[in-house]
Amino acid sequence: MIKAEIKDLDLIKHLDSLEEDKLSIFTLAEGRVRGALFHGTRFVNQMRAQHNLGILETYILAHASLCGALTIPMMKDMENTAIKYEGTGSAEGYYVEASSTGWVRSYLFNEHIHLDKPLENWDLKPFLGIGNLTFSRKHKDDKFPQSSTVDVESSNISKDFATYFAKSEQINTAFNSSVQFDKQGRVTGAGAMYIQIMPKTGGTAKFGSQIDSHQQETEDDEKLLQKVENAFKACPSLGQLFSEKQVDSEDIIIGLFREFGPIITLKRDIKYDCPCDDQLFLNYLRSFPKDQIDDIKKNGPDPLEITCHNCGSVYKIPVNKI
Repeated sequence: MIKAEIKDLDLIKHLDSLEEDKLSIFTLAEGRVRGALFHGTRFVNQMRAQHNLGILETYILAHASLCGALTIPMMKDMENTAIKYEGTGSAEGYYVEASSTGWVRSYLFNEHIHLDKPLENWDLKPFLGIGNLTFSRKHKDDKFPQSSTVDVESSNISKDFATYFAKSEQINTAFNSSVQFDKQGRVTGAGAMYIQIMPKTGGTAKFGSQIDSHQQETEDDEKLLQKVENAFKACPSLGQLFSEKQVDSEDIIIGLFREFGPIITLKRDIKYDCPCDDQLFLNYLRSFPKDQIDDIKKNGPDPLEITCHNCGSVYKIPVNKI
């Protein structure tokens, strides 16, 4: 990827004052619940710079990309997850790809959404509409990805992700993503969090690792899970919290879930990045039929400009290299 430069000096100064972007993975209730919190303010600003997006387009793709980043802790070793939403709204949909190695790339199907009037709220239904959400997972040893699709009514991307996991994976999962803009339209804070209820067989002995996972939840267990869910719902705007710099990721996790014994098991970097480079596209051009290559060499243009739709990088390839 050709990294786009962020040129707004006030934004750069603000970003330099924030805690670093990190994905903090944690467990609650002795392993009964797992989750992750992602501080992604720089991540979202890099995404915006790569695609040169407006405010609405940034808001939509940021939520999708932040939620996509949260799927990384769920992956096995050397795995990629591609997430595609196709809808009836004016944005048409989005594509997000996340890698277990720690990068995320994404794009909107329509990066220039027409507005008839100023936005009154952040309801995304007019822009995403009704559609379907597809997850395709591919491990390094798989010949083909494993895909699953669910229907969603996309007014809220976080809820769409939760709907996917409930319908397709049969795992109770909650997502929360947030993007904070200042009065000038800069992204000053961004973050996302998920929690996931693990089957009883996936918990510790205290919660009954010997118990069949399909048994009816005990009354105490139901109360515990309801309390965890209520704590998650009580989370303030993550974008605002990260923007204001009053708390860090650890403060947020402990503050929300203190009574459930939160344990932060790992912190890792997640970057908005793409594995594309000029050699990738040069090899692509060299695969063209000979008559097409001859036509390019004769009639140009020279250099050829190729844009990676995944990250917005523009590669200028001299014809004599083909």
